[in-house]
Amino acid sequence: MDEALLRSLTPSVLALLVRRGADFAAAEDAVQEALVEALRVWPSDPPRDAKGWLVTVAWRKFLDQARADTARRRREDLVMEEPVPGTAPAADDTLRLYFLCAHPSLTPSSAIALTLRAVGGLTTRQIARAYLVPEATMAQRISRAKRTLAGVRFDRPGDVATVLRVLYLVFNEGYSGDVDLAAEAIRLTRQLAAAVDHPEVAGLLALMLLHHARRAARTAPDGSLVPLAEQDRGRWDTGLIAEGVAILQAALARDRLGEYQAQAAIAALHADAPRAEETDWVQIAEWYDELVRLTDSPVVRLNRAVAVGEADGPRAGLAALAALDAALPRHTAVAAYLHERDGDLETAARLYAEAAHKAPSLSERQHLTRQAARLNARLRH
Repeated sequence: MDEALLRSLTPSVLALLVRRGADFAAAEDAVQEALVEALRVWPSDPPRDAKGWLVTVAWRKFLDQARADTARRRREDLVMEEPVPGTAPAADDTLRLYFLCAHPSLTPSSAIALTLRAVGGLTTRQIARAYLVPEATMAQRISRAKRTLAGVRFDRPGDVATVLRVLYLVFNEGYSGDVDLAAEAIRLTRQLAAAVDHPEVAGLLALMLLHHARRAARTAPDGSLVPLAEQDRGRWDTGLIAEGVAILQAALARDRLGEYQAQAAIAALHADAPRAEETDWVQIAEWYDELVRLTDSPVVRLNRAVAVGEADGPRAGLAALAALDAALPRHTAVAAYLHERDGDLETAARLYAEAAHKAPSLSERQHLTRQAARLNARLRH
């Protein structure tokens, strides 16, 4: 049984049912039942046309459900349109499904869950484990999302930016449970890039590949975080870096710059440096200027302060940081780093300890605590 094949076929089968007139929620339930049936039947009797088999079985499941529903009369026309078993149409409606699952009426968490199930083909249990919540909680989240979409028409142009935000959020979850969400986000973004010709889709895919290339070097054997400047660059995946750079260059050549392309350009400059000391911080700071222009995001301005501190000196970085809200996440950690670079170890140690108390994760808290301890040890000597 090729479960990867099943997952790859799920979105197009679901989209076909919806295009034929099935309600999204009912269609999604029918596709899930068809997948269960495939897991039971295929090992002993594999179909010649996997997609056609799934479409036929899912449509019949939907019709069975429709006949038993109180809305039977409204769906009589659908009953008459049961497709003849055989090869499924080659048309791929997956892109429209992406847009539906990332509908603006959904919360980000609901959009993510629905995308992973309807487009990614993951089970509710897998998604729940990945997000470290009970399966019942995730099932309720998905059910609410499907109810929200019950009256949404499937014939409007989708918002690529919303889809990209959802995929970016999935990627940033990284790895937890038994599902590698970073790898899953890359798979889905590759699929989206094959379906839509958009430079920002390419930019996001390039960004994911360039960040994913550094994954093996991000943690020490004991699980502790390894800062970018201290990572063993020999452990970076040069194949992913080369692919990401090539995709980015093609996107930038179209002269339609967006935030994901700019972020990917920054990641590419980090990847291009053989050693941390050789990083082209001047160019990185310039790309952050572009990102500020594109997004005006406080988080981008915070990262820009680090780049300015590297390019023009720590005091320039601190000046840029002083213009930002001190309540920003990681603001205190950035201040600690820049004060250390400026030689004020006492202030840096105090700020590292303060930042550790605010850290959102255990690994980050431990890293910042070690930084404070390192500087305190130096001060004692």
